[in-house]
Amino acid sequence: MSYADVYRRSIDDPEGFWMEQAQAIDWVAPPSKALFGDNAPLYEWFKDARVNTCWNAVDRHVEAGRGDQLAIIHDSPITHSTKGITYRELRDRVASLAGALRAKGVEKGDRVIIYMPMIPEALEAMLACARLGAVHSVVFGGFAAHELAVRIDDCQPKAIIAASCGLEPGRVVHYKPLLDGAIEAARHKPDFTVIFQREQEVAKLTEGRDVAWHTFQYGVEPADCVPVSGDHPAYILYTSGTTGQPKGVVRPTAGHLVALNWSMKGLYNVEAGDVFWAASDVGWVVGHSYICYGPLIAGCTTIVFEGKPVGTPDAGTFWRVIQNHKVKSFFTAPTALRAIKREDPNGEFLKDYNLKNLQTLYLAGERADPATVEWAQEKLGVPVVDHWWQTETGWA
Repeated sequence: MSYADVYRRSIDDPEGFWMEQAQAIDWVAPPSKALFGDNAPLYEWFKDARVNTCWNAVDRHVEAGRGDQLAIIHDSPITHSTKGITYRELRDRVASLAGALRAKGVEKGDRVIIYMPMIPEALEAMLACARLGAVHSVVFGGFAAHELAVRIDDCQPKAIIAASCGLEPGRVVHYKPLLDGAIEAARHKPDFTVIFQREQEVAKLTEGRDVAWHTFQYGVEPADCVPVSGDHPAYILYTSGTTGQPKGVVRPTAGHLVALNWSMKGLYNVEAGDVFWAASDVGWVVGHSYICYGPLIAGCTTIVFEGKPVGTPDAGTFWRVIQNHKVKSFFTAPTALRAIKREDPNGEFLKDYNLKNLQTLYLAGERADPATVEWAQEKLGVPVVDHWWQTETGWA
């Protein structure tokens, strides 16, 4: 079916089109219709359905016999390590973490702030919240204490999940002192915090408030997926707050599931078993939609990359990741390409790598200037798609 046909159908029969796309999701109770307009102009999607996001992103792929497929590849040129996590491993890790959170009182509708670097545990924390029907709010790892405090006061989390540190080229970012400062400054205090200790820096835990990631999971009953209604909030993500108070964008569950699942094939041309890489961060909307949820809902392998386009170790690192992990569709920001182009204008590093699996490059995040787009088209020899979207829409 051509783009024109798909587009025409979505315009001529939006209700039929989106109900058809909804069939790709595992519902506990399917929706009666796609769009609920009774509260216009505040429209709601698949509102009367019952569903669980974590089930659709993790468990159903194990049930379908793909438990041994890689769900996540963590590639960290900063720690010189690469590891893979299968869908079965991911299910077990997420169910364990969710069980531990539940044992500490986290329930459906509770908010949980996540303050973590680009490690698989960040995705596990997001999915564990989704498993329980808790509402996560990921704050970009390393954000200043004041910014974190503002978000704590706004969403009033029952718990905060953080890592001991983040890693930048040549330096360790101390997360725990930032977290401690934020909790001290905030009027709202979380009941507890969970700290994932990284070997690069082990943080001092506050007695009675902080629990260690592994220790607090010991001996707990793994949690099953909790069904929620279609309009239940999946997450809160704050806009950068350039004007006054940062605004929390609330993403409802069912529309998020259907749209992201459709987009993986419809926009990015990947399906179950394909490798998709969005070189962003879980702290931004791209990370929510296309590092965590979109690829996993569609049964792809997603890449969690802890590095930079240049300097970890050089301007060829993106091409190495694409070659080594057989990336089919690649999504990054124009800024990243500009940095690579500045260091390697003639694309010399590209000669060292075989990018035969790469079919398309997607750009979003800020303006893609024609010179950068043309450079990428010429050097990579694949279509370069500049598509525009924002935190408020959640997808392109």
